[in-house]
Amino acid sequence: MMKSQPDKINISPRQLQVLCAISEHTTSKRCSATMADVAATLNISRSTVFEHIAALREQDLLKASTGRARCLKLTALASSLLKQKVQPQQDTVEYIDDHIPLVGRVAAGSPIEAIQSNNTLSLKTQFGCSDDIFALQVAGNSMIEEDIRNGDYVICKKSATANNGQLAVIIVDENNATLKRFYKEKNCARLQPANKDYQPIYTDNCRIEAIVLGLVRKL
Repeated sequence: MMKSQPDKINISPRQLQVLCAISEHTTSKRCSATMADVAATLNISRSTVFEHIAALREQDLLKASTGRARCLKLTALASSLLKQKVQPQQDTVEYIDDHIPLVGRVAAGSPIEAIQSNNTLSLKTQFGCSDDIFALQVAGNSMIEEDIRNGDYVICKKSATANNGQLAVIIVDENNATLKRFYKEKNCARLQPANKDYQPIYTDNCRIEAIVLGLVRKL
């Protein structure tokens, strides 16, 4: 049976993200990713990941599972797809310059002189463009009192550590990702929400995945 060619592949933007997550995990962790790893990275359920994995295997983009623990490996075709940055044919993801004009400042207090600037603004210039910088969409209102709302985007930097009180993305019980203030207690970690309707999470089974650098919101 003839193998598919990269320019004939028909995958969704989310499936492309799944491939990227698997590739990045393999490179950074030096081991194959699990469905739980992908679910945590993309902040989606494992059942959703399972559906995407099945579709990707049908197109010869992932190797068949040979074990239960570590099973997600890219095929040569998938590696070629990512290397060439071939775009999916449906719901196309565009790689574009995200700069917008930064024309000056505006006062939120007393008015200031209007001076025009010819600079530009982008997420890359604000937060960097290294491989350890990424964004997550917030789901839920546990941090609403810090003005982090459902649907907002947090800009994160991969990190295995966080300072006391630092806002971080934290993996709890190996599978569940949460956005909270991290505090190291005597015998456990306290993951502190910013909403009176939520209780702190006390756990001795968690790891820091990333620290939060900033917030993006469309008004």
